[in-house]
Amino acid sequence: MPQGLYRGMDRAELDRQLNLRARWPEHALYFDRWAKESAAVRARIGGRLDLAYGDTGGQTLDLFLPKNGSSVGPEGVSVRPPVLVFIHGGYWQSLDKGDFSYLAPPFLEAGIAFASVNYDLAPKIGIADIVAQIRRAILWLADTGANHGLDVDRLYVAGHSAGGHLAAMALLTEWAAIANGRPRPVKGACAISGVYELEPLRRSYHQDILRIDPATEATMSPARLLPKESGPLILAVGGEETAEFLLQQAELAAAWTDHGLPVRVVDLPGRNHFSAADALCMAGHPLFTAVKDMVDGG
Repeated sequence: MPQGLYRGMDRAELDRQLNLRARWPEHALYFDRWAKESAAVRARIGGRLDLAYGDTGGQTLDLFLPKNGSSVGPEGVSVRPPVLVFIHGGYWQSLDKGDFSYLAPPFLEAGIAFASVNYDLAPKIGIADIVAQIRRAILWLADTGANHGLDVDRLYVAGHSAGGHLAAMALLTEWAAIANGRPRPVKGACAISGVYELEPLRRSYHQDILRIDPATEATMSPARLLPKESGPLILAVGGEETAEFLLQQAELAAAWTDHGLPVRVVDLPGRNHFSAADALCMAGHPLFTAVKDMVDGG
């Protein structure tokens, strides 16, 4: 086996860096809790579930609205809530939007609508097609969100793990080029424990499922796609994560800073890859506060 495939790591070490479920065997407890808490949230607050934004089974989203919906501003004008669009992880291969309803309540209490998005999973489709589906979901919300009482001029995205990659790609999209010259619908993003360079995945055991080709690696790695201008990007990664996840975030943050792009890093000390996601819904946590401030400032 060739040595030094990536950053001096051979295949075995790359697999150790990227096999998060093996590193934290307790991941199943997180998945079980997320699913149970999310089911309880849906039972308690309802929501507009399984809204189709595309024509395949994976292209659906759940939408949760603040209890009071639109409010009345100081001049008697109706004020629609902004929306935070959450994209789940699972290495583009697993998990479901329904596992993350538990993140919604603190945002709803803050007057922010919350959408949890599904997409078709690998190996049914590849990463480039998944990115295209996320773009389609965002355009669908931008086009139809007013019918659901949303302020579509204040649309933000967040994601965890593979969802962090997809959130970054949504922010980086040249929307005018793919949507008939329309303005950028995504005003800002939060990427938690994201993957920003695809090369190590191509060289790891994930390649058996993801089948990343050179074009996908080049065009779907956020670390290679610095924009000329952008809305704000919030980055967060668990302090206990593998060196590769820590380094990928550090490199992306440094590149954005060097190019004068708006980026903010929120430290998550003591958190692993799975507990990092929980910080997003903890009212008063620096990550929740950073995302709320980003949305409120939009």
